[in-house]
Amino acid sequence: MSGPLDAVPAAYRDALRASGPPRTVTPMLAVLTDGPFSDPDWIYERKLDGERVIAARDGDDVRITSRTGHDLRATYPELVDALAEQTAHDLVVDGEVVAFEHGRASFARLQRRFGLSDPDEARASGIAVYLYLFDILHVAGYDTRALPNRVRKPVLRRALTWQDPLRYTSHRVGDGDAYFAHACAHGWEGLIAKRADAPYAARRSRDWLKVKCVNEQEVVIGGFTDPEGSRTGFGALMVGYYDDGHLRYAGKVGTGYDRRTLAGLRERLDGLERDTPPFAGTVRERGAHWVRPELVAEVAFTEWTDDGKLRHPRYLGLRRDKDPKDVRRERAEKGRS
Repeated sequence: MSGPLDAVPAAYRDALRASGPPRTVTPMLAVLTDGPFSDPDWIYERKLDGERVIAARDGDDVRITSRTGHDLRATYPELVDALAEQTAHDLVVDGEVVAFEHGRASFARLQRRFGLSDPDEARASGIAVYLYLFDILHVAGYDTRALPNRVRKPVLRRALTWQDPLRYTSHRVGDGDAYFAHACAHGWEGLIAKRADAPYAARRSRDWLKVKCVNEQEVVIGGFTDPEGSRTGFGALMVGYYDDGHLRYAGKVGTGYDRRTLAGLRERLDGLERDTPPFAGTVRERGAHWVRPELVAEVAFTEWTDDGKLRHPRYLGLRRDKDPKDVRRERAEKGRS
């Protein structure tokens, strides 16, 4: 055993499993927690505001797929090139595609890449993207997912040559409170806290916890209202989340759009119109148009009201890595055990 696996201490070698690279991967997902904490048995990484991807190389074959398995190679051809140039010919890694605006990660800017399916058009878009990698699931003929997180990180560090657009996601050990204060002061979305001895699990797990500087929520678009005054496209999106199999209404989102977004969203919404509301219960909004609940948006907001509505929501962008049926109201859980 050589190369990046040299980083695996002898005591953990039995956790490695000889295998070919997996063709499909269910990503490990984090649970929202109620606040920062410091613990020497946890590591802390920056929470990036981008698109989650699984990247793989098997010989000359390079794949980049979304969290839901969509092929993203045509959208991010420069990332395919960067992985193809690596000396490692056998690996599967987990990460986030990020674009920046004025030095800060911008999901809205990254959105301008989402509709591009021609590699030449994507390269000419002017939207530079970077792949921040934070985990490794397979390398050099071995499945690494059973290794503790604290061991997988140095394996990942050794597996690739780190130059743009590939970036290693650094971490801190133990001092989560101070790192969280740093994150919020620098305009980050928050932190991901990871139990240092945890394996990589194909599910949502409390071994990964997200601590947010701002409130954000994925919501399903179920309708829109007519524009008023000088507004074009639409007035507000009508959104909700699933609860016990029913789409619950969570209110209107009327801010966060530029003219380009208003026009583009209206075109997509017109193709999804239906006669009846998709929400459970009665929803009364003036000038309402109903749509099939197929689009998921990300919104920022100040708080939830007592009747389950978003207060002061602001549109951030569409998510294509989330099945609408999986959208739930995200509630912070107490503690970390």
